[in-house]
Amino acid sequence: MRFNKIITLVITAFLLSAFTNVNTPTVIQGYDIGDIATDFSLRNIDGQMVTLADYENVKGFIIIFTCNTCPYAVQYEDRIIALNNKYVDQGFPVIAIMPNNPIIKTGDNPKAMKARATSKGFTFPYLFDEGQKIYPQYGATKTPQVYLLEKTNEGNIVRYIGAIDDNYKDVKLVNTKYVEEAIEALKNGNAIEESKTRTIGCSIKS
Repeated sequence: MRFNKIITLVITAFLLSAFTNVNTPTVIQGYDIGDIATDFSLRNIDGQMVTLADYENVKGFIIIFTCNTCPYAVQYEDRIIALNNKYVDQGFPVIAIMPNNPIIKTGDNPKAMKARATSKGFTFPYLFDEGQKIYPQYGATKTPQVYLLEKTNEGNIVRYIGAIDDNYKDVKLVNTKYVEEAIEALKNGNAIEESKTRTIGCSIKS
């Protein structure tokens, strides 16, 4: 009887452990508003390595985690191009980073990235997060997801995290352009009204 009781306790403990592991969400700790983002060195589609330090005369960065294969990301491609065209000369260039594991999402391999950027006429770097080391630092979970950084003497400070705007389906139905409003606030020395917004997109594939 005692032996059976011990076996029962062991099985119960195992099941509870398994249940706990299955239901414990994976939490990605990343940057919050006001944090200083460390620099990175990632390969662009042209084979050159790109770092934030390469940009000497800028006011900040529009860091966008995006990819080829997510329908939401594809829907936003023209708007990402428009963001760079509007703000690169104002000191806020776009830097796009592809965070997916290309073994899982073959359509996001470097060759496909280059083909997509060429066909769309990307006017900004499209970097490959090889080894998936950078997106966890930022805490990115979806594509597309934006991190607006302000360049200061203290470092590149995170000022906005979230979506590009409030309507991924149709640019004509957008009411609030979150990233643009955040940049304009920074330019004018004002507080950003919505510094964090909900990101709608595809989960990053690891």
